[in-house]
Amino acid sequence: MERQEFLVTAVLAKLEENRVAIQQQWANPQGTETRHFFVDGLLGSDLCSEIYEAFPKDGNGFFNRESFREKKKTSASLDTYAEILANITYALQDARVVQLVADIVGFKEIEPDPKLYAGGLSMMFSGDFLNPHIDNSHDALRERFRRLNLLYYVSPGWSLENGGNFELWDAARENPKTIVSMADRLVVMETNKTSWHSVSPVKVDQPRCCVSNYYFSKQSPDATEYFHVTSFTGRPGEKVKRALGVMDNVLRNTVSKILKVGRGKDQVNKQKARH
Repeated sequence: MERQEFLVTAVLAKLEENRVAIQQQWANPQGTETRHFFVDGLLGSDLCSEIYEAFPKDGNGFFNRESFREKKKTSASLDTYAEILANITYALQDARVVQLVADIVGFKEIEPDPKLYAGGLSMMFSGDFLNPHIDNSHDALRERFRRLNLLYYVSPGWSLENGGNFELWDAARENPKTIVSMADRLVVMETNKTSWHSVSPVKVDQPRCCVSNYYFSKQSPDATEYFHVTSFTGRPGEKVKRALGVMDNVLRNTVSKILKVGRGKDQVNKQKARH
């Protein structure tokens, strides 16, 4: 817990130091309607490197996701790996960090997700990708709306040329704004009905490692009641994937509403069954 407290203190200090810049980014999104911000040098290179080194470089024990929608590896089984991975994950869920982020962006009654519904660790290797999508709207019990995504990148020397970069799309989903997944960068984005985002295909033989967290609220982003599963489309020019995405989203939404199942909950259950 001492290590986690140290990380909490570091995150709080960096967010406060960049409060004005964060608010300017949030209020004036460029190239996308999705509000977001990023902070570089969140923890410093030494801590960031330690977190990166704690990831299993072959993705051993991670859950494989592979379809026309995405290709990546994820894990919510934090107790399987070095303790610092749990430390940074839960540091970003600390009540003080949650409150500060909410205060800076002007959100109210925001809560973390200690059960890691769809959160945790992710790794992407050469050829891996994540097509444009909007995240599922709720938590596992469908009691709270997903409001914020927090993505902390740790792969050293990551550059635009590596691919595997975070993308936020315009309303027509024709032109992305690219945010390089560079080491020690924290990206925070708003989640709602139109927050389309993706990850470009990885082009290098190096794992792209990310610590993911999500914040929720009982308040809807637009004050309306709605529900949807994670919904995908293709990239510009991928007409087949875009058509397939429409049918796939309708089918999975229908099944999820009837059976009340969710991909994040299903993933966690599968991982628990293996360990």
